[in-house]
Amino acid sequence: MRPLRSFAKITGTISLGFSLISSNVFASDPAQCETVRFTDPGWTDISSTNALASTVLNGLGYQTDISTLAVPIGFEGLKNSEIDVFLGNWMPAQQKFIDKYAAPGDIDVLSTNLEGAKFTLAVPQYVYDAGVQDFSDLVKHADKFRNKIYGIEAGAPANQLLQKMISSGDFGLKKWRLIESGEQGVMAQVKRTIKRKQFIVFLGWEPHPMNSNFDLAYLTGGDKYFGANFGGATIHTLTRKGYQQDCPNVGKLLNNLKFSLQMENEMMGLILDSGWLPKGAAREWLSKNPGALDHWLEGVTTRDGKPGLAAVKAYLQQN
Repeated sequence: MRPLRSFAKITGTISLGFSLISSNVFASDPAQCETVRFTDPGWTDISSTNALASTVLNGLGYQTDISTLAVPIGFEGLKNSEIDVFLGNWMPAQQKFIDKYAAPGDIDVLSTNLEGAKFTLAVPQYVYDAGVQDFSDLVKHADKFRNKIYGIEAGAPANQLLQKMISSGDFGLKKWRLIESGEQGVMAQVKRTIKRKQFIVFLGWEPHPMNSNFDLAYLTGGDKYFGANFGGATIHTLTRKGYQQDCPNVGKLLNNLKFSLQMENEMMGLILDSGWLPKGAAREWLSKNPGALDHWLEGVTTRDGKPGLAAVKAYLQQN
């Protein structure tokens, strides 16, 4: 009987060994994966998702580095392997960049992290009620708008779409001018204009606190430039070519990351309205919504192979 018991003990040990190996299949990221490099175009929604992802990664024992780069430069960084992750691939607005960089396999389109977003021109509700409900209505009130459309920061794909629309003379806007400014600058201009009950048309999108801070309406008619359903968009996670294979544990987390409009609106509100820094806002949001971690950390471990969910929850409880 002893040989049988010994064989059973050995078999059990072997089985346990295989179990441990299997459970740690994502825990063998090499040293090059220790720091995860993100790009951020300077948009608060991407600052929010970068902060959420970074906080989780820090809790797993990784370092993160976030570079503020215009969208084209961020894509170049992915192509040249100087950047690892971009959580803000708005589609179809960034289609030309996908065509340029993704088609030849220069970058990897990993997953969809947000659905139901919208992205097109918006006006205050009182302007909409005054008859500006479609792109074609803008020219009828050109004087009130002072022939200006407010975009976002220079180099953004959406600005390029708006400039193309103006330059082509679509909707009679040939004499109009695109005002390029950072997100906070545009929102400050919208706030001032609404306070004075004047006319303004600007690039609006959701998720963003503007949707709850202002009584606004989105214009129809922009499908040619922004797509159907008010520029209805999906946001994708991109990585440099081969990143998921090189860093499978981080790759698993990135595949698991799914956001919601409400989540991002709340995060962005903490940053824009309450003055939190993105990293602090992420810790605050995750501490109050720990259930979001359950799916994100499914099959994900710490860098040294320990259970990921427990480690991140413990990290969030630290001061």
